[in-house]
Amino acid sequence: MTMELFHRILDDVKEHAHTMQFYFQGEPLLNKQLPEMIAMAHQVRLYTIVSTNAQALNRSTAEALVKSGMSHIIVSIDGFSEESYAAYRVGGSLHKALEGLQHLANAKAELHSRIRIELQVLRLRSNEHEWDWIKKNYKKLGATHLVFKTAQLYNFEHGHPLMPTDERYSRYKKIADGTYVHKKSSLHSTPYTLHRAYGASCFRLWSGCVITTTGEVLPCCYDKEQHHSLGNITTQSLSDIFHSPKANTLRKHILTGHLPKMCKNCDQ
Repeated sequence: MTMELFHRILDDVKEHAHTMQFYFQGEPLLNKQLPEMIAMAHQVRLYTIVSTNAQALNRSTAEALVKSGMSHIIVSIDGFSEESYAAYRVGGSLHKALEGLQHLANAKAELHSRIRIELQVLRLRSNEHEWDWIKKNYKKLGATHLVFKTAQLYNFEHGHPLMPTDERYSRYKKIADGTYVHKKSSLHSTPYTLHRAYGASCFRLWSGCVITTTGEVLPCCYDKEQHHSLGNITTQSLSDIFHSPKANTLRKHILTGHLPKMCKNCDQ
């Protein structure tokens, strides 16, 4: 994202927003201006969050992020042996990730920062034997908080090699015909109808949005392919886009159970 576009977004949202997340589909640390953007958001009292795979998190970048006033950083590490790490983070380096986490911890201590350093771990079959060890050792690794998350998987209908063996820790469950469905999908009607136990609504559509690097405003982070763009912030205000007929029509469809495909694999 260019600084020009970021300035426009910040000016538009600073009087109304309370949180700004600096990530979507991609690695945010590849933007070398990220610490400057976070500092600007911090100056207008926004809570700021970054999520990273830590492959580009060296000492100088860690110091710049902590100095920016960032509120919260998520470091995603989904395995603590080379084998378990590579099962999901294909092509990544466990050594780099752990080193980056330690750089953050050192910068936090040296700068007397209150930043939340969250170690985030997906619950996968490849790392389930490590869960107890992670719980006992996450602070030694440099994190202040630990969060386990269920994994969003694709082509899960006939099972997936990364599904945990204990179904309690999966987003998916096996049904009578031997296939798998999302736990929040209905077992009747269409698979895109939310189970009535959860209600046919979606908090995300009323609480925020995603703005891409080109200014497209998306309803949520599950619209990965940008099929439901509500408008572009370079030509309209966010308020106009957020309250537009197109946005309200999408919300109405969600409320009445007529959900787009992206909702099939959503855990919200």
